[in-house]
Amino acid sequence: MAAPAQEMSGEAPAVRISTPTGKWILLTTVLGSSMAMLDSTVVNVALPRIGRDLDASLAALQWTVNAYMLTLAGLILLGGSLGDRFGRRKVFVVGVVWFAAASLLCGLAPNAGVLIAARALQGVGGALLTPGSLAIIQASFHPDDRARAVGLWSGFGGIGAAVGPFLGGWLVDGPGWRWVFLLNIPVALVCAPIALRHVPESGDGRTHRGFDVLGAVLGALALALVTYALIEARSGSVLVPVTAVAGVAAGVAFVYVERRRPDPMMPLDIFASRQFTAVNLVTLCVYAAFAGFFFLTALQLQVVAGYSALGAGTALLPTTALMLLFSSRSGELAQHIGPRIPLTVGPLLCAVGMLLMLRVGPDASYLADVLPALLVMGLGMVTLVAPLTATVLASVDTARAGLASGINNAAARAAGLIAVAALPLLAGMGPEAYRSADAFNAAFRRAMPLCAGVLVVGAVLAFATVRRPAPDCRRPQCRTHGCVTAPPLEPARAAAPPASGSAKASSAGPAS
Repeated sequence: MAAPAQEMSGEAPAVRISTPTGKWILLTTVLGSSMAMLDSTVVNVALPRIGRDLDASLAALQWTVNAYMLTLAGLILLGGSLGDRFGRRKVFVVGVVWFAAASLLCGLAPNAGVLIAARALQGVGGALLTPGSLAIIQASFHPDDRARAVGLWSGFGGIGAAVGPFLGGWLVDGPGWRWVFLLNIPVALVCAPIALRHVPESGDGRTHRGFDVLGAVLGALALALVTYALIEARSGSVLVPVTAVAGVAAGVAFVYVERRRPDPMMPLDIFASRQFTAVNLVTLCVYAAFAGFFFLTALQLQVVAGYSALGAGTALLPTTALMLLFSSRSGELAQHIGPRIPLTVGPLLCAVGMLLMLRVGPDASYLADVLPALLVMGLGMVTLVAPLTATVLASVDTARAGLASGINNAAARAAGLIAVAALPLLAGMGPEAYRSADAFNAAFRRAMPLCAGVLVVGAVLAFATVRRPAPDCRRPQCRTHGCVTAPPLEPARAAAPPASGSAKASSAGPAS
């Protein structure tokens, strides 16, 4: 029998974390969000093997990554709204089942075209379950237990992110790359029944606005067309300039629709906060560089340095381990000194780490060449990721913190999407570059300074525009970060009063 439903009217949650129901809720939300998080980290490690097995070009590998990010970034705000309206548990379960079905299609894909289409469907499922996982915690737990529940959710999610590249490499070298996707099916078979039986239904019964489907479609269409133009630019097709212009036009139409609608998906007046606008510009720079770096580094370690998939996945663990160990301390430091210094120093450290990766070539030594670069990268991420999330939340009214974090999350994913599409073009990678160690190494050496340059731009923006938040700013409850692909999400119910005893803690809670 399903857990008793809470009224869809904002009734105060009462589940305690020490109860069996509380533990089941934590388990199912961690499992659900981990599926989406793992697929954003493990696939990069599998790309060389996917390319060989499916005889795919570099453009097809780019689409394998970007098809997922495209639908996820374009629909994630809409997914949160659907949960508020129709029930968070219901939409979460639909997302889990959808994600598992798309994963099955990925695992059985006979060619690159089917795999790319299935990845796009995965992103739709991710957009349904990702905001719902944290919103369920917010809506279900007693206010006195909420901070601890969100912290546990974030910590376990970070562990999943740390294990992701290692697990992906082991699967690629062992059972095969298809198991990177098929592994989601048993996870979903555990997650969905637990959610149906133990998670209380919740929603925002006070919300009666319509859904901004047109805005979501235009936003996703703009990203899709621009991404297509960037990836296919090397082909010289006449469709490239046509799709580029159409993508810009769709973006303009998106802004127009959001300005005119009474209930927009992304209210443009939120950008009246100069601090919020500035931090989102920094986010675009930082996460574009991150996405480009991890996409190309996973290939560089295997194609050029000769690492196995497992070796490449293991090699990347230090960055995530550093974030898990020290990001909460970084967030506390930023509370004392303000966000300007961390958001300036962090990107600069990451830029140095990327330039150190230029030492990674054929037969590179892990201890002498790879590890120093990744340690510097990890320190930079530790320095900036938690303060970035906190500053986003502190730059808008408390009642809009959930919306602010959702926009920031979507911006980070969109930045990664554009970076993976544009970086191979800017670095002069041919369609078969990943099949040649010399060709890929030459392009990688051109790409890393580009990523470092984008980070320097982000650091300059932060130094010039970011200021210390107001003294009564909110602190996010997700202060431990393990996922570097996008910042943590806050649920939409951010306007609830903070729990007593948690000094200026967010009533909401990454990813991540």
